[in-house]
Amino acid sequence: MNRQIRWLGIAGLVLFLLLFVQLNIIQVLSAKRLNDNRLNTRQAVKDFSQPRGAIQTADGVVVADSVDTGDSFQRLRRYPTGALFAHVTGFFSFTFGSEGVERSYNKELTGKANKLKLNNISDLLLDKKRTANVTLTLTQRLQQVATQALGPRKGAVVALDPRNGAVLAMADFPSFDPNPLSAHDQKVVRAAWAQLVASPDKPLLPRTYRERYFPGSTFKIVTASTALSNGATTSQPVFPFLTELPLPQSGGQVLKNFGGERCGGALPQILAVSCNTSFAQLGLDLGAQKLTAGADAFGFNSAPPLDLPAVARSLFPPATAFAHDKPALAKSAIGQQDVQASPLQMALAASAIANNGIAMVPHVMAEVRDSEGQVIDTFKPQQWKKPITPDVASTMKDMMIGVVQNGTATRVALPNVQVAAKTGTAQTGNNTSHTWMAAFAPADAPQVVVAVIVENQPNVSEATGGVVAAPIARAVLQAALGTP
Repeated sequence: MNRQIRWLGIAGLVLFLLLFVQLNIIQVLSAKRLNDNRLNTRQAVKDFSQPRGAIQTADGVVVADSVDTGDSFQRLRRYPTGALFAHVTGFFSFTFGSEGVERSYNKELTGKANKLKLNNISDLLLDKKRTANVTLTLTQRLQQVATQALGPRKGAVVALDPRNGAVLAMADFPSFDPNPLSAHDQKVVRAAWAQLVASPDKPLLPRTYRERYFPGSTFKIVTASTALSNGATTSQPVFPFLTELPLPQSGGQVLKNFGGERCGGALPQILAVSCNTSFAQLGLDLGAQKLTAGADAFGFNSAPPLDLPAVARSLFPPATAFAHDKPALAKSAIGQQDVQASPLQMALAASAIANNGIAMVPHVMAEVRDSEGQVIDTFKPQQWKKPITPDVASTMKDMMIGVVQNGTATRVALPNVQVAAKTGTAQTGNNTSHTWMAAFAPADAPQVVVAVIVENQPNVSEATGGVVAAPIARAVLQAALGTP
């Protein structure tokens, strides 16, 4: 009898130990995995209900905040400016997660960032909820100007301060209202999401930094800068005046100028009129290695380190891609073929020229303050790329001034302020073209860089970027500089 009791006791002890181990595995070792499990709606509701700081513009306009609701989620995330900043702030959704600043600065907004400090021991003892507010570099005033200037045309506008990389405006069309995605009624949320995803216009897509296009003739600032960096001058070489350029290794294929125009000359002349035949020949003369290296130096094939999620990497083919394809090299030199760039990338390329050869790290965060008003983080300007020397940058500035004074970008000119610019028209292959403008001002001491793209414009010529995109860039430059 005693033997049976002893074995029963041992069995009970073993079972107790197994239960103790299993409880520790669940509560300690597997706690994070179980908390993060998508099926754990209780944890998801708890996370979604946490206090969250506000997002505001540099001119003090609140673009995201939270209000108490009294339901199971406790707080509702609101976006008072609707679609105006949607692709910057992103959204905070129980069903679909987060995007934009809401995602990039989630730890700061929820008070989980390491830089958030306790003021005193009572904050710890009282388990005081501390959040932080994010202030953007963008202003509502300039964002409204960019949005209104673009109007109901698919495209994007990026404005930067070339001196420190601060994003001043980042507008695109179409956009979306993030408020339905943050709703507490998940049927409403899913219906709003389904409508946005189904739209062929892709309103959820931030065209400014996540879409790539043929850059067209705006890429010629990269080709020209690369040529100057490799020994070309403003007087040599001089290209013959042609209406079309026979392409090597093509079996008789030719590359034509828009409208059959005849153009040629030295670098300042061919940049001013955006001469395709001359720049195609310049690309062939430079060769694949130098042109690819020049594009890489400007940031192509690298994702710009913008503090927003999933920034697109602009593309320029590797030198090996042109080993047996000279026509592709010629077309790539004018921003066609397989060259792809985001509006942000072209703004950064222009900003390198504007900022004496240095492209700064782009950023949308200006500072972060905790709920007590203390500054806990500010963005510190950093160099991203240095593709050209100050001398090359100075020469490029002068040539881009010439594009405004005597070339295809006359419509971006401002009274009493010298603007430097380059137009672009990129053929899409469907009888339309993307029209571009990259510009900065004041040319002698640049404060603002603007890149504009308007998609799929019909009946275009090489000057169309100067007709369609130029007024948009001009309006943004004018508002940013405060000129009449």
